[in-house]
Amino acid sequence: MKDLLLLVADKSMEYTLLGGLGRPQALGIRSITFDIRVHPDRDGGVRTTGAQILNLQEARYRHAFLMLDYEGSGSKLGPAELESELDNKLRGWGDRAKSIVINPELDVWLWATDNLLAQILSWPVSAGGIRDWIQGKGFELDESIKPKRPKEAFEAVFRYCRVPRSAANYKKIAERTSLQNCEDPAFQRFHKTLQEWFPPAHSS
Repeated sequence: MKDLLLLVADKSMEYTLLGGLGRPQALGIRSITFDIRVHPDRDGGVRTTGAQILNLQEARYRHAFLMLDYEGSGSKLGPAELESELDNKLRGWGDRAKSIVINPELDVWLWATDNLLAQILSWPVSAGGIRDWIQGKGFELDESIKPKRPKEAFEAVFRYCRVPRSAANYKKIAERTSLQNCEDPAFQRFHKTLQEWFPPAHSS
């Protein structure tokens, strides 16, 4: 039996999680065995049938995550209400499964330091700082100095660098960004749950 099954909305989410879960020490957890499956119908599919799919796998994995972006989910509920509804649909797992609704979308997890993004994307020095550049393009920043429209801001930055906004590049960022300092509430819930389920070996 493997430790964890993650059902996610797209390849970018899959590769971001591959990059992050490949760094158990940075997450403060033990090494785990896991599978990631991508729902063919993206965020809306995860919302409507994801819990059913996971419930069929309950006997094969110790724990499970159901993960989607709020943006694109088609939900009429707010993010917190949607997450609560999905948790309820996973109740057959008891406390062994959790849904994570990312508001607005996964990209907000990857807005690391400008220096890291500049290295990975070969950002031209002549363009100045990345955040200054995106503000100049009309993107608003939130209180965490992250763009309020994280995916669109990434698309603009990747376009400017002539780099594809590919799942592989998401994985590169997740492999190198600080996992302890991400303040996004959805990431914090994900991280805390991982630490509860898979504490370091010396803590068990």
